[in-house]
Amino acid sequence: MSTVALALGMALDAIVGEPKALWSKVPHPAVLMGRAVEALDARFNKDRRRDGVLAVAILAVGAIVLGWLIDVILFLPLEFLVVAVFLAQRSLVDHVRAVATGLDESLEAGRAAVAQIVGRDTTVLDESGVARAAIESGAENLSDGVIAPAFWYLVAGLPGLLLYKAVNTADSMIGHRTPRHARFGWAAAKLDDVMNYVPARLTGLLIGIVALSDSAIKTMLEDAREHRSPNAGWPEAAMAGALDIALSGPRIYAEGPSDDPWLNVHGRKTADAEDVRHCVSLMWRTWAVALGLLVLFAVLFVL
Repeated sequence: MSTVALALGMALDAIVGEPKALWSKVPHPAVLMGRAVEALDARFNKDRRRDGVLAVAILAVGAIVLGWLIDVILFLPLEFLVVAVFLAQRSLVDHVRAVATGLDESLEAGRAAVAQIVGRDTTVLDESGVARAAIESGAENLSDGVIAPAFWYLVAGLPGLLLYKAVNTADSMIGHRTPRHARFGWAAAKLDDVMNYVPARLTGLLIGIVALSDSAIKTMLEDAREHRSPNAGWPEAAMAGALDIALSGPRIYAEGPSDDPWLNVHGRKTADAEDVRHCVSLMWRTWAVALGLLVLFAVLFVL
């Protein structure tokens, strides 16, 4: 039944996304997870790795237990509703598409739109920089926000799904190498790396398949390990090869400038709104192939 619930959840998320009418009245579960991370940070952060390990352990156990309780209480046919809440395909593509729409209007509008989905300094980006940032975010978050939670739900049901989302939320909040979190956030960052290992590579493979491009797979295999992240480079490199664009490279983050190598270094370094729209198309096609495989599996082995 988990395969069926996941397929229904993916479809519902794609249709409805994150309804503002609902989440304006009650806090989104991701927001509650964020509050839990903030509370653990305030309570345990003494600038030591062991305190970060303890905080992540508490968060992980809480997520697993909560997922188990929901699984026990909730009627199985309604489980897909919970799954849909923790997937982000529709909201992700809407945010990436908004960057293309913004660039159609002006560079400033494009910068404002991409600032909603990246953590770097967008005020210094030109049109190509804005477009590349949107494409990179789309590729990475296709893994983090869609394929990875789906993968962990299939592996371990709702406990696995909530565990992944809790760890991913913690990584986004305390996993960066800032002075406050360099030691305390180590455990969150490492566990997030472990949980994204398979999904990131699977996402890159799916992008390469739907792009019908040998270059996408070749670029992924050759360049993915050049990325600062052990996982984000896989979907980003595949997307770079699929679009024939050079991604990553030197950037300015909140914690300072980086001198990252290019992914697909021989690809175009110019990009525009049309490239962002092409990325969105690949994201939808990747989602569709993943959903199709789930449905096929359900028909052959579950139903």
